[in-house]
Amino acid sequence: MTTIKFISADGQSVRQVEGRPGDNLLSLAQNDGQPLEGTCEGQMACSTCHVIVDAEDFAKLPPASEMEEDMLDLAAGATRTSRLSCQIWIDEKLDKLTVRIPGEAHNMQGR
Repeated sequence: MTTIKFISADGQSVRQVEGRPGDNLLSLAQNDGQPLEGTCEGQMACSTCHVIVDAEDFAKLPPASEMEEDMLDLAAGATRTSRLSCQIWIDEKLDKLTVRIPGEAHNMQGR
């Protein structure tokens, strides 16, 4: 099992969730009740599953694809450690991964 830490946008809530290798970060977050919409259901057609990865953990992730980078350009409040949670697949290297839920979101499909 791999432990993922979710920090709320206001920093007041910290939740630790257990995931198995092969789990998708978006699915883990949604199953835990985190406010990640995932409107496109992991098809990289929106940025509603945007998370901010802790700077110390960012290097644990494989690089974002060009398509993911393009979607992150549309994400509200994106930072240099932003990723789409639908593109993060859990493995043992991600144990103790910490992500923050952004404070704002834009549903690009709804425009």
